[in-house]
Amino acid sequence: MSQQEEKLLQDFPSVSTQEWMDKIIADLKGADFQKKMVWRTNEGFNVNPFYRAENIEGFRWIDNLPGKFPYVRSTRRTNEWYVRQDIKVADYAEANRKALALLQKGVTSLGFVLPKKDLSAENIAILLNGIYPNMVELNFRTCITRTVELSRLVVDYVLSQNLDVMECFGSIEFDPFRKILKNGEDAPQWVDESVEIVNIVAKLPRYRAISVAGNMFSDAGAYIYQELGYSLAYGNAILSKLIEKGVDPSLAAKKIKFEWGIGSNYFMEIAKFRAARWLWAEIVNAYKPACHHDCPNKADDGTCRCAAKMNIYARTSRFNQTVYDPYVNLLRTQTEAMSATIAGVDSLTVLPFNEAYETPTDFSERIATNQQLLLKEESHFDKVIDPSAGSYYIENLTLAIARQAWKLFLEIEETGFYEALKVGAVQDAVNASAEARFKALAGRREILLGTNQYPNFIEKMGDKISIQEPQDCCCGDEAPFKKLNSRRLASDFNELRLTTERNETPKVFMLTIGNLAMRLARSQFSSNFFACAGYKVIDNLGFETVAEGIDAACKAEADVIVLCSSDDEYADYAPEAYRLAEENHKLFVVAGAPACMDDLKAQGIENFINVKSNVLDTLRIFNDKLGIG
Repeated sequence: MSQQEEKLLQDFPSVSTQEWMDKIIADLKGADFQKKMVWRTNEGFNVNPFYRAENIEGFRWIDNLPGKFPYVRSTRRTNEWYVRQDIKVADYAEANRKALALLQKGVTSLGFVLPKKDLSAENIAILLNGIYPNMVELNFRTCITRTVELSRLVVDYVLSQNLDVMECFGSIEFDPFRKILKNGEDAPQWVDESVEIVNIVAKLPRYRAISVAGNMFSDAGAYIYQELGYSLAYGNAILSKLIEKGVDPSLAAKKIKFEWGIGSNYFMEIAKFRAARWLWAEIVNAYKPACHHDCPNKADDGTCRCAAKMNIYARTSRFNQTVYDPYVNLLRTQTEAMSATIAGVDSLTVLPFNEAYETPTDFSERIATNQQLLLKEESHFDKVIDPSAGSYYIENLTLAIARQAWKLFLEIEETGFYEALKVGAVQDAVNASAEARFKALAGRREILLGTNQYPNFIEKMGDKISIQEPQDCCCGDEAPFKKLNSRRLASDFNELRLTTERNETPKVFMLTIGNLAMRLARSQFSSNFFACAGYKVIDNLGFETVAEGIDAACKAEADVIVLCSSDDEYADYAPEAYRLAEENHKLFVVAGAPACMDDLKAQGIENFINVKSNVLDTLRIFNDKLGIG
């Protein structure tokens, strides 16, 4: 074997950026580069088709090692994260049995959602029996009105175990603004309660006390820069008030954790977490928290750099989970988990694939846990820290997202986050983004596999749904403040298909004729189009005459006939097909947008479907015409 290193690229001349641009422009053959090749993101910035080393010149974090301020690359030197699963506690003993079983299956972080009744030292002891606070991350949440009491109970329990408190880690997830965002209800005592909880939990140095629920923005349909910008304002509102009330800045910062959602925009999500750590580090550093220890991470001026480390708990998105074709949720959550772990989150929950329509089963919860274990044990994601570092694309996304989020953060800081919530500015902006995404999904500008593209034709889900999809409350006027959207991205399509299931399923017949390539392409397009509403599709290889096709449709007892041919042939085929369909009382549709469309409309043909059609609105119209409701 040769002992010499081969430089594989030394025989190739370097290519300048201008040479690449010249080649691209030549290949475009006159098409506009900006329109064809540059992607305008929902976050408000452009993404170029390629990046080079020159595009990351001057990025001051590029040469930093992981664990170094401002923590773009990570807050630590390893990529070990906690595998978290939450347990909704109804019976304390049963919850304990479930927790112990989960720990045997690879879970390393437990989240207990406790009822506001029956909080007691005895029940906490039952819940944590056999669970060692120095061996597993323990997280607790209850009704905001009982969180102070819960904090005391947890702290007293951990201290009673006579363990080294520096080895015990977890959180009390007190979320001051959750009631406003979720229910539109005020929490006027949030400052005093935050101070009290922080002081209680101060006895456990590695326990966080305040939770910034950025995932609420993600689950409501916010764009990435909104989730990041509003969450930073959220965190700063709490941090500044804690300091104002006399809490030591270092203690205050170390008691805050961030909960983030993870969307399916793979590279953007990686960049989001990197930008989040960076911006939060700068915010905390601005308060100059003093380091009270002999710590190697202390700044030259005595500032505590450890306080500027963001603690990140990430959870896969609820917004894009679907009722229909639920196994596709496994694909979504897996790529989301990959984004989060590549970006270096501290703990992660993968939601079970069926949580949108039923209480997760033991099977679905086990699969969700195994999705993380696969990333660790088979893909070794925990063995490499910040593998995306140096990628020209991701580094530029990190900077671009940070800039947009910081701009939004500064805008909110003009009025204050709590004040912005009270006037509904934050809720209005996020809900507007959600509405834009609903419209994009309806028009297939945003794709949700299995919902508005390539749906499962024959799937029935009506009898499997045991929990209702979240809906916006109809009693909004009764709440003092505005709330975030609670509908999932697929909610409208889910209801459309459920409406079909509750009725006799319409049959859609593909009358394929003429040009072979065009009729097959349009038949496939139309089949997917109508399957989004759960219609039964009858496809065909082709007919010699229109009359033959109409006759076959009538024998199949079709309700809808879709003419699939080429644009040039529609002028001849469509009028005859329409006349025969009308005679047989069939709803007639032309697949495409031919040049002769206006002439066909003048002859009475009303229904056309094509790539520019609003799928949701069009299918609702067909439901009305077919008497489905």
